Amino acid sequence: MEIVGIDQISPDQVIFFTWGLITINATLVYTWLIMGLLVIGSVAITGNLSSERTMSRWQNMLEVIVGTIRQEIADVAKEGADTYFPFIGTLFLFILLSNVFTFVPGYVAPTSSLTTTAALAIVVFFAVPIYGITKNGILEYVKEYFRPTFIFFPFHVMGEFSRTLALAVRLFGNIMSHEKVIAILLAVTPLFFPVVMQALGLLIGLIQAYIFAILAMVYIASATQTHEETEHNQKKETGPVKI
Repeated sequence: MEIVGIDQISPDQVIFFTWGLITINATLVYTWLIMGLLVIGSVAITGNLSSERTMSRWQNMLEVIVGTIRQEIADVAKEGADTYFPFIGTLFLFILLSNVFTFVPGYVAPTSSLTTTAALAIVVFFAVPIYGITKNGILEYVKEYFRPTFIFFPFHVMGEFSRTLALAVRLFGNIMSHEKVIAILLAVTPLFFPVVMQALGLLIGLIQAYIFAILAMVYIASATQTHEETEHNQKKETGPVKI
């Protein structure tokens, strides 16, 4: 196994096992670790739910997390929060856990790999039309690419790809750069500054998970809201014109 160093930009470069064409790197190992923790944690917490007033601390924590995520989704989507909750909630929790475990010695956040963030962004890229077509139908969804005129079609397509790229690069850049700063500070000042940076890293990890999830929800909401709904909401906001 290769040890991660300051000169290694991505956890893809940290190789744990190689056999022929099969290569197991840190990105794969820690991605599956986070996935396993999410599955085991959800099964353990939801396996003994109670509707009584007295409930476990784990259930209390779960209800707070679920309620907060659902409220954030509802604020963006306005309706159908439960429809988007499984997808957006999973994105948020996966990215959050991937980011906050950086205080564990030897752990490398899979979100500091461009392959991971690109995969997450591609999932959002396909989720947007799926939700849009499911709600409004394929014809109405495709029409949005030609509004206000057909000339805007290539710009809409470029916008879809550019925001997907922005999602991937933003998350990768923030997490990767923070890990490298911590590695440098550990080498230069191994006592005080790394502790501060680790605490700051937890905050950055939370913020980046929130930004990624909320942007994904914004993109989905824009795809599920038809042109007529947009015009109706704009008229309600401006109100009747007085002469």
